[in-house]
Amino acid sequence: MADMPLQKKPFPQLASALSESQPRPYGRSLTWRVVLLCLILIPLTDFWQVEMEVVRYSAHPTTISLFFDTVFVLLCLTVANQGLKRIAPRLALERGELLLTYSVLCIAAAVSGHDMLEVFVPMLTWPFKHANSSNNWAHLIIPHLKPGLFISDPKIYKGYYVGNDTIFRWVYIRAWLPVVCIWTAFVSMLLFVMLCINVILRKQWTEHERLTYPIIQLPLQITSEQAFAPNGLFRNRLFWLGFAIAGSIDMINSLNYYYPNIPTVLTPGFGQSFLDIGQYFTSKPWNALGWTPVSFYPFMIGLGMFMPLDFLFSMWFFYWFWKLERVAVVWLGYDRDPRFPYIENQSFGAYLSFFFYAAWLSRNYIKQVLRCALGRPSELDDSTEPIRYRWAVLGVIVGVGSLVAFSAWLGMVWWIGILFFFMYFMLAIAITRMRAELGTPVHDLHFTGPEMIMTRVAGTDSFSANTLTVFSLYFWFNRAYRSHPMPHQLEGFKLAEQTRSRYRSWYFAMLFLGIFGVFVAFWNMLGLMYHYGAEAKSVLTFGPEPYNNLTAWLNTPTRGKFGELMSIFVGCGIAFFLQWMRVRFPWWPFHPLAFAVTSSWEINLVWGPLFLAWIFKGLILRYGGRGTFQKALPFFIGLMLGQFVVGSLWNIYGIARGLPTYQFWQ
Repeated sequence: MADMPLQKKPFPQLASALSESQPRPYGRSLTWRVVLLCLILIPLTDFWQVEMEVVRYSAHPTTISLFFDTVFVLLCLTVANQGLKRIAPRLALERGELLLTYSVLCIAAAVSGHDMLEVFVPMLTWPFKHANSSNNWAHLIIPHLKPGLFISDPKIYKGYYVGNDTIFRWVYIRAWLPVVCIWTAFVSMLLFVMLCINVILRKQWTEHERLTYPIIQLPLQITSEQAFAPNGLFRNRLFWLGFAIAGSIDMINSLNYYYPNIPTVLTPGFGQSFLDIGQYFTSKPWNALGWTPVSFYPFMIGLGMFMPLDFLFSMWFFYWFWKLERVAVVWLGYDRDPRFPYIENQSFGAYLSFFFYAAWLSRNYIKQVLRCALGRPSELDDSTEPIRYRWAVLGVIVGVGSLVAFSAWLGMVWWIGILFFFMYFMLAIAITRMRAELGTPVHDLHFTGPEMIMTRVAGTDSFSANTLTVFSLYFWFNRAYRSHPMPHQLEGFKLAEQTRSRYRSWYFAMLFLGIFGVFVAFWNMLGLMYHYGAEAKSVLTFGPEPYNNLTAWLNTPTRGKFGELMSIFVGCGIAFFLQWMRVRFPWWPFHPLAFAVTSSWEINLVWGPLFLAWIFKGLILRYGGRGTFQKALPFFIGLMLGQFVVGSLWNIYGIARGLPTYQFWQ
């Protein structure tokens, strides 16, 4: 806790990137150049991302909070812009224009990411292509699917699965366009509601509570006006030392991938940066540890340096807490129920507690927002906000109402639809808050979405076949939440604040260019699948998963379990206790948010680097003090950019040459 103020000033020469400045005229952000740049870069970066995450199933930039591909694009733009300043200063982009472009690219990447449209696109054809007498989907599932929202014609989807074809044939475009437009409108409504919620919460979290937004510190440092100055980031020897170390590790390991005689550096597994120690525990109860990788990712160490020390400690502590809980369950003989101790539900309860805690802290502010929205006297002035609070509140009501109405049209009971989207946006707000406050690098929550919680607690026999079908259709944006777009929107508003830009410009840019990104993402994935053929890729894009779940729900109805419900209260209670202790005792080392985020899959890959970040940060602060820590930060920023740049270049090379490459992440 004592090191929290360090988040506001990473190091002296770049302090202006984060410090509050004197009032000055608004800087440029939304210009015709930015719009044109985004219209060009969104399709290109999305193509690169789909090639990585779907076609090659490697690198996976959208499975962590900081997308390395968008950071790489921002760095290239910044370097090119620096050269343009010398040649034609009038044509050079301002910092606000660069960061607005970055924010839009992040939102487009999140929507197209590993846990959103990449899961959804194969779902649009899967049940029609794979229905047979064994699974009985023709009678069990397909009658519950609304015509016009899917592709059922074999002449259309054959090219998608076989490949050696192109989506740019009129017969394909005519069939796919209505489907893509309808689902683009659905995703756009999700983005719109998120953006309105962020408008409501922005002032409280950014200006009143002054949350530190660790995830955006790297983009701020890259684009800082002092970055290229004599004492700036890119002239700092420690930065280049960190860059050289991380870049050299990736360079050597990449060469080893093609030339095995070259020794690897810190890569225990071939082509991977981790070693699974779980394989050495084969007897009960220790085999309950399962997959336990010890990994080394320099960029994650660098990112960890922007996080509070108690949070870093708690991340690796609670990772092992969950592991040992599984061991204890087997040791005590409570493993007859394979889901016990219902870890996903405990984690959901912890997120629930964090949502209510954040709402409690903001209760007076929310009252003032509502008074302002209703036209009554309020302490708040919304004249400089992205949009007026009245329109933001109305946007949330109309947006959620539209989503519920669409769900009811699909077949979901209307009040279940309200509960579903309340739970979804509750998780979205909790994720956005923890990103803004702590910069948590992962927040996946695998299989902990509203549909999973409701069917586990109430049982599948409590819902109609139509409702269960809609649950499965919404699986794609609830399977996990690693590439959630809502945190990127709020971080965009923070970047607008740092560049003294007009929030309203950022609001409309993130909304409409985000919608453009949704539309482009559909066609990028369809185009690549018609080219390569999805037959060998569809399992990797999770096409069958929601329909297999639905088949099990419909064929084998289950009753709710009291233990599933109680585990939510247990997780919520533990998180509340940890938060109470943290507020009451400054020395309390256990952070409740770490308890929430360390229960899911992605933490396996990052607990090791975060443990190292905790050691390095603790030692520097203890023996060098705050000044030494600030001076050392360029080294850790170099670690991040070194891996991002070298890893990105090798990845682009592999795509261009059609070659597999070393995965510097995952």
